[in-house]
Amino acid sequence: MRVGIPHMGNLYIPLKALFDRLNVDCVIPPVNNQRTLSLGIKHSPEGLCIPFKLTLGNMIEAVELGADTLIMAGGTGICRLGYYAEIQEQILHDLGYNCEMVQLGVSEQKLFGLLKIIKRLSNYASWFKIISAFRFGLAKLSALDRIERVVQKVRPVERITGAANRLFTKAIKAIDKADDYATLKKVQIDYIDQLNQIDKDTQYKPLIVGITGEFYVLLEPFSNLDVESELGKLGVEVRRTTFISEWTKFSLFLNPLGVNEKARIHKAALPYLKRDIGGDGWESVGEKVLHAKEYDGLIHLAPFTCMPEIIAQNIMPSTKENIPVLTILCDEQVAKAGMLTRLEAFVDLLERKRRKGNNR
Repeated sequence: MRVGIPHMGNLYIPLKALFDRLNVDCVIPPVNNQRTLSLGIKHSPEGLCIPFKLTLGNMIEAVELGADTLIMAGGTGICRLGYYAEIQEQILHDLGYNCEMVQLGVSEQKLFGLLKIIKRLSNYASWFKIISAFRFGLAKLSALDRIERVVQKVRPVERITGAANRLFTKAIKAIDKADDYATLKKVQIDYIDQLNQIDKDTQYKPLIVGITGEFYVLLEPFSNLDVESELGKLGVEVRRTTFISEWTKFSLFLNPLGVNEKARIHKAALPYLKRDIGGDGWESVGEKVLHAKEYDGLIHLAPFTCMPEIIAQNIMPSTKENIPVLTILCDEQVAKAGMLTRLEAFVDLLERKRRKGNNR
């Protein structure tokens, strides 16, 4: 069995670590690029969203590299994600590729349901070996997210533009290569230390902008035209509302430490949205309400044609929380120049709002 893993940010690194420890051969396609998108567009129904098109393009690239089993996120409820694996598998078969699709979803069994899928993919390895490999994958995931949080704080105040991104690229490679806990911990400490030593403008107080929206476009830089880095260049500190390590805790484990983060977010959205609308739409509204006092502004990322996020987009201007929101719809028609113009205008608006507030 050769397992192909579509890209979504750096998620391939912990998954690769997990499968390597279970002696499962992994096929990692090239990082998302224009060819990936072109393949997905060519073979997808036109009206489907960019997460479908990019993951399909990744799958084709993985099969071209010899993968015979493909992993795709699953889902339940109103969002179309629950159907994507079925449709993509049929498209691949129609193209003549002989491969099996495995949905890696969060069922009502949560962690145990996911571990059962991993057990099948690992040719029924022992539970001890599976849990050990899973824990190591989680450790890599946690290290990636901790370093990225530091990168988000450093980008807007670094004196040499791109210094934090260059270190982050090296950190990603080092985490990928780390093959034990001691090495992984050393890599994490070393790179956080290097990021903290970057020459910074300590007098500058950056704007703080939250980023929320649909899970895939939030976490996959190619799909959102690297919006976080571009905001950093404009002197903005990004606070992304979703990190996979945190999402894993609240989605796979039953109320860790007695806290149900998703329930807290849904409660915040209740004055404006009474029920789940599929995908991450409910969460998008709740995140605005929860963090309105912490952020200068909010950027809402959504795939074009995504029904849950379109509903959230229409609700956001009506909430009483006084925080500007910029919605960016992501698809293959969006040009980077146009997005940068919108970001610059949004940042200018936030700066004017801050100055006006300080003059009162």
